[in-house]
Amino acid sequence: MIDNSRVIIEDDKLQVMRHSASHVMAEAVQQLFPSAKFGIGPAIENGFYYDFDLPRSLTPDDLPLIEARMREVVASGAPFVRQEITRAEARRLFADQPYKLELLEGIPDEKVSIYRQGSFVDLCRGPHVSSAGEISAFKLVNIAGAYWRGDERRPMLQRIYGIAFDSQETLDEYLNKLEEAARRDHRKLGKELDLFSIHEEAGPGLVHWHPRGAAIRRTIEDFWKSEHDKRGYDIVYTPHIARLDLWKTSGHWEFYHDYLYSPIEVEGQQYIIKPMNCLGHILMYKTKLRSYRELPVRYAELGTVYRYERSGVLHGLSRVRGFTQDDAHIFCPFDKLEDEVAGVLELALFMINTFRFSNYRVMLSTRPEKYAGTIEKWEEATGILKRALERQKIAFGIDPGEGVFYGPKIDIKFEDALGRGWQGPTIQVDFNLPQRFDVTYIAEDGKEHMVAMVHRTVLGSMERFLATLIEHYGGNFPIWLAPVQVRVIPVADRHLEYARKVEAELRSEGIRAETDARAERINLKIRQAQLDKVPYMLIVGDREVAASSISVRLRTGEQAASLTLEGFKETIKSAIADKTEELWL
Repeated sequence: MIDNSRVIIEDDKLQVMRHSASHVMAEAVQQLFPSAKFGIGPAIENGFYYDFDLPRSLTPDDLPLIEARMREVVASGAPFVRQEITRAEARRLFADQPYKLELLEGIPDEKVSIYRQGSFVDLCRGPHVSSAGEISAFKLVNIAGAYWRGDERRPMLQRIYGIAFDSQETLDEYLNKLEEAARRDHRKLGKELDLFSIHEEAGPGLVHWHPRGAAIRRTIEDFWKSEHDKRGYDIVYTPHIARLDLWKTSGHWEFYHDYLYSPIEVEGQQYIIKPMNCLGHILMYKTKLRSYRELPVRYAELGTVYRYERSGVLHGLSRVRGFTQDDAHIFCPFDKLEDEVAGVLELALFMINTFRFSNYRVMLSTRPEKYAGTIEKWEEATGILKRALERQKIAFGIDPGEGVFYGPKIDIKFEDALGRGWQGPTIQVDFNLPQRFDVTYIAEDGKEHMVAMVHRTVLGSMERFLATLIEHYGGNFPIWLAPVQVRVIPVADRHLEYARKVEAELRSEGIRAETDARAERINLKIRQAQLDKVPYMLIVGDREVAASSISVRLRTGEQAASLTLEGFKETIKSAIADKTEELWL
């Protein structure tokens, strides 16, 4: 088990300091823009933000000015003073602050707390540091638009983001990571490497996969299908739309209404585009009476689903409106649940290790306040998940009350090369849908029993997983994933025919190869291949044509000796099959 108690305590202290920094930033903005209207200013991971309604749009040039004012406030050591006032007093105090008045209406207590520091006063529960002088190392980093309360029908505010740490050294380390993260940003690399695009004309949050991005995705999907075949899953396909009544029966329409698209009418019936794949799998399971001898039934699908995400939260591939889930659902007797979960964990860790995510964190999420099923079933299922984790010798932490309403779950978050956490595999036990759809099997006693149902992914969505991979590798994909594995570069036009022959032979072996046939200098072609992060360049000139050989160059700039084409083919095929990350000379 992982003991996070000390980390959590230290993090709480840091979060209090970050929240206090947001108030200091608000005071600095108020000094520069006296007519400013204030939204909210919470602490977030690594920093803080505050939302403002200002008389003009901010630019990056404003950040140093605001930051300089913040440092003046910090240097003054102004104390944070808490005060309790009545709601009536608060209304008078914030009479010219409409967003604060709206927040006030949502507070049921007769008395509310405010905090003062320097010339600034805010409606806030706290806590805060004792004085502004305790805010040590901070920096403002970004400006973004944010709809008030996340609703695109409400005013667009200006959000200023800052970062804050307990020492300048830690802040500088984090700033270096930010610079590296910017270089690895999947949106930037996706454009530079010609992997995907998102078009406003087609709609935000809808991904168009270009040939090179599609090559990576296809490679991952083929690998995913192969591994599921080996482990007894059946690959299935389900429609993209279904009658609305189905989603009402499942509870999705009630619980997730805000994330579903509006119904469309077909022959007098209402349909919606599917937000999840699970209901199709349930319907297939129920096409016949199942015996315990047939179980477990494991359906797996790379199913594309659609959810209405607000435009303000869309972000490249990592937050989209249409995505392909690497989904599977397992139907089994309750006494076989531990074996099935252990098998999913084994597959999930195999996937994580194959893609070279060496660091990951595992959490077991337990029963929330609102839940389906009985407490006894929850405790039994939670115990099963715990035993499966221990059986696989996986260290894990407990996330109290963070299970979904229909059952406990295991979440695995893996860290990329920059130490950033990404949501990866998830395993969820479901008590809700088997009851709603009467999903049963005939047990050994000859009676119908409710199945245990498991929802699971071992990658997540293909879109978010590709975003993670792009940033993890910085676009320098290992050979088996690289969209273009080999670029053949003829020195001059007279070598083009031989280059095309080399390309054709490589393609016939399943190697993703292409020829740079442009009428450009050789050094420019090599440079372009390096910018495109192509693992291998095969240079062919007079000597190579005469000897039926190739000259191998790596994307790192290293040069290998001339090789026979047959020798190169066998070596690269072996590297692809082994899914090796290292290039060879």
